[in-house]
Amino acid sequence: MRRSIVLGVLLAAGALSVAVGAYQPAGGQQPKVIEVEKLKDNFWVLKGGGGNSSVFVTTNGVVVVDTKNPGWGQPLLDKIKELTSKPITTVINTHTHFDHVSGNVEFPTNIDIVVQENTKSNMEKMAPVTGLPSKGPTPNIFKENNGKGMPKRTFKDRLSIGKGADQVDLYYFGRGHTNGDAWVVFPALRIMAAGDIFAGKNLPLLDANNGGSGVAIGDSLAKAHSTVKNVDTIVTGHSVQMTMNELKEFSDFNKEFLAAVRDGKKAGKSVDELAASWKMPPKYTGYGPVQEPRLKSNLQVIYNELSKSTN
Repeated sequence: MRRSIVLGVLLAAGALSVAVGAYQPAGGQQPKVIEVEKLKDNFWVLKGGGGNSSVFVTTNGVVVVDTKNPGWGQPLLDKIKELTSKPITTVINTHTHFDHVSGNVEFPTNIDIVVQENTKSNMEKMAPVTGLPSKGPTPNIFKENNGKGMPKRTFKDRLSIGKGADQVDLYYFGRGHTNGDAWVVFPALRIMAAGDIFAGKNLPLLDANNGGSGVAIGDSLAKAHSTVKNVDTIVTGHSVQMTMNELKEFSDFNKEFLAAVRDGKKAGKSVDELAASWKMPPKYTGYGPVQEPRLKSNLQVIYNELSKSTN
């Protein structure tokens, strides 16, 4: 119960909002603690220091999904060494946000780094994240490290790495959290890593600056649910593991939210007026609590999209 409450508080604070605090220099260094959760004999979820990281041990090496905040790459590497002596061969970043990619610069230079093609473009720019308070120019950790940690390989819609029990399938189903959200499937384990397009049960962060879309996200989630088969467990971006049924529910939630925004805009409500009147539908138990800044940001993103579509 205590752990569930703590996770709920973290979600309420907003996944990337927490990450922003970690990105700012602090007066005193806090211990970099990584929590390890074993899902299979060769698969772990490593939490703390940003987005959830997945660790998959194959025959010849280790595949890592997402590498956390700046300064968390080495603690992540140290924790992985406690789990296996095999070398890291591949890093997959689910999207461009600093709390999922920054550790790349601390990883060995000989590894393969793979992302969706739009994410590579976003990583080259590292634009400010829509919905987060601006604190001046956004540092580009890859430029600061002379390009170290940037992707070496990209895919558009689908890519498979490895074979048999070691196979990893990468998918892109359309815009949502960003325009480069990769879904990472481990078929032999019936596990899928979703990144922040499914960060947890709450309003998603819609990062329009990096191609995110509140109009498209519901359909992108639905496509992931209908396309990927034989998955029992979904590693979310910042929360606990979910199921495929919960992914379908999250898709429905985002579609219903879009419909409510359409109706509100059609009725002539402003973003502030709609934010004041919208309530989380009771059937979505366990969702929230809703943060007003996130709600208003998402409403504005969708209003902007709907305005463009009618021009």
